[in-house]
Amino acid sequence: MSKGMFVAAAIGLVAAGMAPPAPAVAKVLKCDTVVQEQGSDLGVAACSNPTGETWMFRAVVVCRRALDVLGEWVTLPPGAYGQSRGACDSAGAGTVGVEEKLG
Repeated sequence: MSKGMFVAAAIGLVAAGMAPPAPAVAKVLKCDTVVQEQGSDLGVAACSNPTGETWMFRAVVVCRRALDVLGEWVTLPPGAYGQSRGACDSAGAGTVGVEEKLG
């Protein structure tokens, strides 16, 4: 697909009221993601590491009418727990996902 066709398809999805795909869910870490009820511009990813290796993760917050936001990377040694947060200014957070990588 050419760049122009891709842009046209993306614009078509937005015009049709369809949201782009949500960010990926964690495949290794055990995570819960939430958009805060109060001040719905904040998205949080809370993860624990059930493996025997150190992993890193960050929240990927899909904003409603603004650019998406990435939280800070959090390093989780085996058995550890942590949170990463991202705020969408005043645009409001739509969904929250997790990006993870081996630490």
